[in-house]
Amino acid sequence: MAFKGTKTIGTLDFEAEAKVLARIDEVFEALKAEQRKGAQADKARLEELAKQLKDAQQDSQKYLVHDEYEEVYKHAGSAGFNAYTSFDATQYIVSLPSNKVQLWMLMESDRFCNPVVREFYKEKDVVMEERRMAIENQPQGRLMEEFLAVAYKAHPYGTHIIGHMSDLQTMTRSEAEDFFKTYYGPGNLTIAIVGDVNPQKVRALARKYFGRIPTAPKPEPVETVEPPQLGERRVTLEDPAQPFVLIGYHKPGINHPDDAVFDAITDIVGMGRTSRLYRSLVKEKKIAVVASGFQGLPGNKYPGLFLFYAMPARGHTHQECEQAIYEEIEKLKTELVTPEDLAKAKTRARAGLIRQLDSNSGLAAQITFYEVVTGDWRNLFKQLDKIERVTAEDIQRVAKEYFTKKNRSVGVIETAEAEN
Repeated sequence: MAFKGTKTIGTLDFEAEAKVLARIDEVFEALKAEQRKGAQADKARLEELAKQLKDAQQDSQKYLVHDEYEEVYKHAGSAGFNAYTSFDATQYIVSLPSNKVQLWMLMESDRFCNPVVREFYKEKDVVMEERRMAIENQPQGRLMEEFLAVAYKAHPYGTHIIGHMSDLQTMTRSEAEDFFKTYYGPGNLTIAIVGDVNPQKVRALARKYFGRIPTAPKPEPVETVEPPQLGERRVTLEDPAQPFVLIGYHKPGINHPDDAVFDAITDIVGMGRTSRLYRSLVKEKKIAVVASGFQGLPGNKYPGLFLFYAMPARGHTHQECEQAIYEEIEKLKTELVTPEDLAKAKTRARAGLIRQLDSNSGLAAQITFYEVVTGDWRNLFKQLDKIERVTAEDIQRVAKEYFTKKNRSVGVIETAEAEN
């Protein structure tokens, strides 16, 4: 919605448009009120309100200038204009010539100072359709959703990032505006500008443009803490799709001292064709076509999961793959990794981090990530030192502490016959 424009961008006549938007809101509220009656709802009334909503939405189109944000940036020589939302943050990205800093300041500050949530119900319908298609046609994604709901009983990490379908169906434009005011204010906004720019000039422009955004209190932090898991949890999804297995272990968040240890385990066990899981399950036993492991799911800021997964090869089962993964985990507990494996893991971890910094956009993304998620952008450059200090004994200790049966959740896809 933040790409839809402001009171001056994306509209031909905002005052006239605002009246139509108010009418759309009024009709949707009436439609929702009638729908709440359930079986007692007046079908004729529902049809009439649905028609009124469609007509009002169509009426609003005559005031719109579609994709004006993108077009302005495109004419200014932009690249990589995009945005993404994760469990931990929402990030807006664009690369521009260095002489377009003031244009960027004007455009982006207006986005947060004078947003207009236009075409809300239309875009909401698109999101709901995408959500429905994902549920119906992406069994691994559906398994992941059910898996997280089993792995988490209290923390928001256990809820799909988009929310439940009923949330989407009943959400109003005013609720979206309230959410925007709460979470998109200056107190919750971090900006990184990387490139051939003058820092003093950037600061002056930021004060001029972003300083006009009304102040608001920083949103309350997430206070819910996921309680310790007391026993293994399992979820099984029956689907005609190929079988699949996920195994997740609860672990601390990114600011915990053991975070770098989990990075090392990721490299040794799960990354690439030389990793232990791939070598054992795919190359040697030939029971899987894919096998890997990594940390950072579903997010990094709060305690998350270390995930192992495998897709069985033809003629083999998810049970075989699950057992083989446990065998590799057990080796981490009983055998110290070799100095050679640890050195390779550290080298690859350093190289991977440095590769993320080899462009202006990559450096900006990493700086903002570390500032928002860890609380200090400088932690980006401390990560290399943390990786270097990891020992083989650290890896064994962490494996014993966290990779336990009572601390794990397991999700599997069992191949079932397709229903006629």
